[in-house]
Amino acid sequence: MSLLQELGAQLRATADDLPAGLITVAMERLRNATEILNWVREQSVDDLGVPVLGNATEHAERAAAAVRAAQDAIEAYLAAVGLAGTPGAAPGQEWRAALRHEETRPAATDTSEKPETLGPWWQQRVAQLTGEPAPQDQRDQEQTGTTELLRRVAAGVRAGDRARLGRELHAVSASTGLGLSAVTPPVLHRLAGDLLGHEPRPEDVPRLRSAAESRVRALLPGTSPAVLETLIARVCRVPVKSEEQQTSHPADNAVTASVLTGVLLARLGRDAGSLDPDAPEPVRNADDKTVGNG
Repeated sequence: MSLLQELGAQLRATADDLPAGLITVAMERLRNATEILNWVREQSVDDLGVPVLGNATEHAERAAAAVRAAQDAIEAYLAAVGLAGTPGAAPGQEWRAALRHEETRPAATDTSEKPETLGPWWQQRVAQLTGEPAPQDQRDQEQTGTTELLRRVAAGVRAGDRARLGRELHAVSASTGLGLSAVTPPVLHRLAGDLLGHEPRPEDVPRLRSAAESRVRALLPGTSPAVLETLIARVCRVPVKSEEQQTSHPADNAVTASVLTGVLLARLGRDAGSLDPDAPEPVRNADDKTVGNG
């Protein structure tokens, strides 16, 4: 191996090790916390730390942008010196890091405290979004992780089964359900890129909206169109004004993002198993670029 090739390999390894996926998860968790506090403070005169969280989210967004810029700069340098094909991890792997992080999060072992202390507000909102009431004989909430929940939701979406979708979302705690907001952004960005055939861009918003809107509305008749619009804008890296990021309920973004994930998977002809972070890299079909056909 020549000195130049060795340098290229080291640069590629450095790019692969940048924690883009974990930064995205942290950023989305901060956004989610802000949404919850905004929802709670409607009944309170206290700011409840929202400005502090807003500053932290801004820092995380800058960190994510810096990591993406560093990765792009390394790719550009490798191409300039003729090492664009230097072996390394396949591009666009942030989604794997995000899902794998959720799978390895330690589960709560202390059963002396109830995880939900504000009443079944998660189930109530899921019922409003899906139109599917919580089962009357619902047992204790399952100890399902967020990553597994995303796969189950995606399977229900691909089957077009709203009742199944409702059951899966009703069966988990609010903390597990809200975790969908954190893990879905890198997944959605990757799926949208595969569907479009290139990195999602601002001008792709209408195409993604056309590809997903009708199915999301059919499965989530209670969701606001603004929620889906904000999600698609984020996927396409469109700056979203702070007032547009607010949802009527903190569950809206999490549920809609998980359903949108399932819709994009269905558009690509992939099943929920492809969301396993250890699954092989999916093979793109010729139809992967076809969006907006109903």
